[in-house]
Amino acid sequence: MILADLDGDRSWRLADYAQRRGYEALKKIVAEKIAPDDIIATLKTANLRGRGGAGFPTGLKWSFMPKAYTGPKYVVCNSDEGEPGTFKDRDILRYNPHAVIEGMIIAGYTMGCVAGYNYIHGEIFEVYERFEAALDEARAAGLLGRNILGSDFSFELFAHHGYGAYVCGEETGLLESLEGKKGQPRFKPPFPASFGLYGKPTTINNTETFASVPFILRMGGETFLNLGKPNNGGTKIFSVSGHVNRPGNYEVQLGTPFAELLEMAGGMRGGRRLKAVIPGGSSAPVLSGELMMELTMDYDAIAKAGSMLGSGAVIVMDETTCMVKALERLSYFYFEESCGQCTPCREGTGWLYRMMRRLEHGEGRAEDLDLLDNVAENIMGRTICALGDAAAMPVRGFLKHYRDEFAYHIEHKRCLVPVELQREGSRIYVRQD
Repeated sequence: MILADLDGDRSWRLADYAQRRGYEALKKIVAEKIAPDDIIATLKTANLRGRGGAGFPTGLKWSFMPKAYTGPKYVVCNSDEGEPGTFKDRDILRYNPHAVIEGMIIAGYTMGCVAGYNYIHGEIFEVYERFEAALDEARAAGLLGRNILGSDFSFELFAHHGYGAYVCGEETGLLESLEGKKGQPRFKPPFPASFGLYGKPTTINNTETFASVPFILRMGGETFLNLGKPNNGGTKIFSVSGHVNRPGNYEVQLGTPFAELLEMAGGMRGGRRLKAVIPGGSSAPVLSGELMMELTMDYDAIAKAGSMLGSGAVIVMDETTCMVKALERLSYFYFEESCGQCTPCREGTGWLYRMMRRLEHGEGRAEDLDLLDNVAENIMGRTICALGDAAAMPVRGFLKHYRDEFAYHIEHKRCLVPVELQREGSRIYVRQD
């Protein structure tokens, strides 16, 4: 699939992609003048869900673009990968950029778009340069620009590097930034499909989503669906990090047991016990290690357990992890990254962080636990974009599963006390009651 059969930095060029049947789907579409509705139907059959976080069905999203609109329409790739723990999209762009390019060209053909833009995370400038080089190759081969492959279909594609703001990963904040404005989310409605980039109809998908499209059209929607499970078609790339022996990106079939994914990542570092997992990036509610070992990695199973698959960032924490310290760090991130446009988020994230800092430094009060939960609840659903929810959900998840550890901090005015023990040559943390 997307990251399979790649040879690192020697796999990204057009010639390498062509050897992996690259651009076959596009060539067939253009040569046979395949109807856009047939392409959308294939994506719906495949049940490709958005790989950026929300998991919205891609075929359905593409069908929202107005067909009767006669002005310019745009397709945008969200490569502003800023979710802590997530690092899959940059590897796709680094090692298989033409899969994204082909997917975006097909999207442009299907939805009648004149141009596309790939908004790439600003801190990975070398990846931006790699993608620009791949675009040059595609243009030189007649795959981009006017009259693609000698047809009457024209489509141009541009790369744009971001500016480091987490909120620009929100699709309308991304559009504002792409237009040269301050990256702040827009009120919705109107939604991008009717009023997007430059006020024109626009469809926005994640990097991995676009990269999946050529494979689906080559293998067929039913085949792709059967790689996963019902309502969870295909494969998914998981960015596994934390206390594992081999952190990295792992592309597996949706529905793969978490225990198998953990084994692929080399198991727990130092042979320690699994304590907790954040299964979908830092904004996803944390789940206990015991619960995760019973789950499969797909949208429905993780949602039923009380979290979400999100961006596919799997953050693994072992028994040495102080959950209060971990949540303090997450709360600080969202406090710093709030754009300040919405009062509940602007004030609430600061409130959450200050309480967490107080707890971590031995100044917590018994009433802080209920107050944390209350503040988080009053942020959720009351902001223009989902950053407020992203800040609140970790708080509620940590309190749900590890409330006793927070209560310990309040009662004893200290964290789990470090004790120098010879275990795998590392420091571990134990309770000292």
